Amino acid sequence: MYETVSILFSAFVDPPKLLLAILIAGVALLWTRWQKVGRLLTAFAAVMFAAIATLPLGTWLISPLEDRFPSPEPLPATVYGIIVLGGATSLSTSASRNQPSLNANAERLTTFATLARRYPEARLIYTGGFRALTAPAITEGKVASTLLVNLGISAQRLTVDDSARNTIDNASKALELANPSAGEIWLLITSARHMPRAVGAFRQAGWREFVPYPVDYLTTKNAGSSLGFNLRAGLNSLRVAQHEWMGLVAYRVMGASSDLYPGP
Repeated sequence: MYETVSILFSAFVDPPKLLLAILIAGVALLWTRWQKVGRLLTAFAAVMFAAIATLPLGTWLISPLEDRFPSPEPLPATVYGIIVLGGATSLSTSASRNQPSLNANAERLTTFATLARRYPEARLIYTGGFRALTAPAITEGKVASTLLVNLGISAQRLTVDDSARNTIDNASKALELANPSAGEIWLLITSARHMPRAVGAFRQAGWREFVPYPVDYLTTKNAGSSLGFNLRAGLNSLRVAQHEWMGLVAYRVMGASSDLYPGP
């Protein structure tokens, strides 16, 4: 139920869609007796589009999320297991082209494969199903396991969960599959901007000993205030930032996260 509400909510509460709707409404009102309201709405949308295109608003919002958990250096000498969260595959393209296709979060899987080779005795858990109102023709687990085997990872080492719909499910499913004992060191891989929400969900699910391994960075260290003019990039980064910050709030309100803003 939560995932359905989340998908529908995200579809409507989306910066590009909201601003475009405001702009269209403003232009439409210019031809009515509410011209003053139309001018205000049109001006507001134009100013916001200009600000998003010029200022690195999304970067300012994403940067603290990505800086929250540092990359583990040095890595532990040994780890008992490695967990990677889904979200790095393009299901529609994979099904259409009959070969594994990755999206912009590909570093989740490439890092997972790299660490699997570094720790040849470690257990490997992939958790990710699908985030859509209807089940896709192919699952994330199928695409990811095919790719990982192609990269040289033994299928016998992989434990794949295909049922998770969100990060809350990822945490509970991974705990169920891993059944970790005290003292075992596990690595958790996901995108850096997503790590605070993932850590909060894993802690709330009952995980006690794991090492966050953030990857897939969108910002540089000490993100500055450089100006430019790229509306598409600005809208995309703002959408990503909105998704993560709203997710943190939602998880805490639902009791699915240990903290509002989980930290090391």
